[in-house]
Amino acid sequence: MSIELTFSQEKDTKNTVRYQETECKIDGTLAEAAVGTLYVQKTALGSPPPKTLKVTIEPA
Repeated sequence: MSIELTFSQEKDTKNTVRYQETECKIDGTLAEAAVGTLYVQKTALGSPPPKTLKVTIEPA
């Protein structure tokens, strides 16, 4: 099983960027939100932070 999530930048906080989930695909089929809000440390994103993120979740 594979879950592909797309997030859009919502807000900057002091040390993080808050992203809101805009799309969720489970095995290629659109589904309800799986994560919702994602906070990422600014140091992990570089400058300027990306407006959108794509996250893939799959079993290890």
